[in-house]
Formats: sequence, C-alpha cells, structure tokens
Amino acid sequence: MAIDLNALRAHFPSLGHGLAFFDGPGGTQTPRPVADAIAETLTGPLSNRGVVSRSELNAERAVSDFRAAYADLLNVPAEGVVHGRSATQLTYDFSRHLAKGWKAGDEIVLSRLDHDSNVRPWVQAAERAGVTVRWIEIDGGSTELDLDSFERALSPRTRLVAVTAASNVLGTKPPLRHIADRAHEVGALVYVDGVHYAAHHLVDVPALGADLFVCSPYKFLGPHCGVLAAAPELLETIHPDKLAPSPDTVPERFEFGTLPYEVLAGATAAVVFLAALDPGAGGTRREWLAHSLASLHEHERALRTRLEEGLSALGDAVTLHSKAADRTPTLLMTIGGRDARDAQVHLAARDVLAPAGSFYAYETFTALKLESPALRVGLAPYNSADDVDRFLDGLASFL
Repeated sequence: MAIDLNALRAHFPSLGHGLAFFDGPGGTQTPRPVADAIAETLTGPLSNRGVVSRSELNAERAVSDFRAAYADLLNVPAEGVVHGRSATQLTYDFSRHLAKGWKAGDEIVLSRLDHDSNVRPWVQAAERAGVTVRWIEIDGGSTELDLDSFERALSPRTRLVAVTAASNVLGTKPPLRHIADRAHEVGALVYVDGVHYAAHHLVDVPALGADLFVCSPYKFLGPHCGVLAAAPELLETIHPDKLAPSPDTVPERFEFGTLPYEVLAGATAAVVFLAALDPGAGGTRREWLAHSLASLHEHERALRTRLEEGLSALGDAVTLHSKAADRTPTLLMTIGGRDARDAQVHLAARDVLAPAGSFYAYETFTALKLESPALRVGLAPYNSADDVDRFLDGLASFL
C-alpha cells in the first residue's frame, strides 16, 4: 500500500490556507488529532499526578501513554524515555550531568556537521571541566563526515562522542553505527542528535549504537517539546542536581518540575497519527510505525527526486550544497549573486514558505565556507508534487 496523501492532508487545518510549506526541518504543521489531544487533556479534568481522583489519574495516564508511545517510536524501554522542553534543553542538562564525572586530561569529540545544540553545550561543559575538545571534520567535496579526522580525534582519553544522525541543513546521514562502535571501543559514550533524522526514519536507538538519543516531536507533527531516550540502566548511573523531595527514580529524576501533561498528550497523539498512516496488516504499534514510515520515506523520496530534477533544469544559477549519497529530503542551496532572503520573500509572496538562514548550523557553515543566508527546502509528510512544482516555478521566476 501507499500513503493516501489527500486523506493525510485533510487532517491539517493550516494547509487550507493555500500555503506550500517547506520549513519542516524547523518544525512541521500540526494535524487536528494532535491539537484535539492537547485541548482534551488541558480541559480535563486535570490536576497533578496521583492515584485517587479522576483528574490525578488523567495526569498519570498522560505520562504513561507518552512514555509508551516513545518507547515504541524509538525502540527503548518506557523507563528510558525522558521529557524535556526541547532537545537543546535536554542536551544542556545532560552536558552538565555527564561533565560532573569528567576531569582534566579527558577529551570529548564533536562534529562540524551538527546543529549548535549538539555542540555548544558540550564545548561549554568541557571548558568548565578543563576537558579537551576534538573535532570530526566535514569533507567539503562530498559533505560527508571525514572519518579519518574522527580516527585522529579518538583516543583512550575520549569520554564522549556527540554526533548528529542527520544534518539539519545538508541532510547528510553519517555512518552512525560505525562511529558508535569505534567510540565504544575506547569506552566513550555516544550522544546522538536525532532531531532531523527522526522526522524521516523509524528510529532504533540500540541499532544505531546511541547511548543517549534526543529528538523533537514538533519536527514530526507533534507539539513543541524534546525527548531523550536511553537504556534505563545507563540513566541509573547518571545523577543530576535536583530538588530533595522530587523523585529519584529513572526517568523522573531528570524531569524538573511539574510535567506539561497536555504537551505529553499531544506528543503521544503524533506517534498514534504516524502509526495509522499506512499500518499494514495487524501487529504491534512498533510494526505499524515501521510500515507507515517506510511508506512515508518512499513518498518523500519521490518528491525529492522531482525537486532535484527541477533544480537541475534551472542550471548554474542555483548551487546545491546537499551532496551526500545518504541523506534526508532536505536541500540547502545558494543562488549565485543573489541574497537568499530576497528569494525567501519572493517565494512567500507566492504562498511558498522556504526559509533562508544558517539554521543554527554554525560549525557547518563555517567549515564549508557557505554563504549565509542560504535557502533550505525541507520536505514533510504532507508535501505534494504540486507543492514542489510551485516552489520550482516560484524560484524560476526569481532568477
């Protein structure tokens, strides 16, 4: 089977305004079932968690359903699912948690391919702990990670390797399992930014080799929040600063303050929505997700091909910087002699939303000497062939 695109798009009220959205890497549009779940939970009855009143039980259910949904989505135990306000907040938190065990002479390895949320928290934690930062560079020709530089950066002193599963600007998907296996050989933890990857692929945290994996539901049709996934046994070894009366159990000890139950319900609804798109015949929710996301991948692959062929037809006026053999349907481009912000404004006047900027990929833009701003076009589940053609026609009229 395949995704019924018309049925899928009917769930998104924002699409009724006639806009073609290509800003998915920055955050997707929200389907009605997700908004309904948020409203229904928020209007309750709802109170703090407990086991006595209906309102307390509603809060408990919001939390347990959220953990179960993301356990299915990420293939980890429910006790290994941590909620955070954002992936950036979670990474800052865990950089402080983990750095408490670092000492002078230790080293960490970071990637030039990463969003700054998986760079600056570690750099700042390393500075405070007196730890050396080493780098995995980018091959400018292929826009792949330079694995020789990774081997040079790795040593018995390495305590952490932080790397993206997919670049939020280039779409490049590095060989994560290879990187993780080499990091584990020297005893290092592997912290993976899966924010962009999880929007396009079914995640299997153990198979990727990630020790700690973060993603953001609002990149795949959910509300604004972050999720960290890890083995509960690993989380048991990490001790955050926390309030004395707050729970010391895993994963609760990493979640500071009262949880936003309505947001958790919306994040759960996003997983339920994805699982139902093309679930196949029977099975578990994990199996439904696998079938649905495989169908979505094929849908996005076809649109990416259409988009790339259309860009090629525009000739040398457009320079495409997304070159990796294995990448997501996200394209970064510059327009020779023209300001990408002017292209963004031109497209917006035609109801096509394609943002220009550097998108927090500070190290990537610096390493590759990319012009800033650049135009980023990212495909999402609800995009159509008509959307792609509208973008190409709008860009052609700008050139």
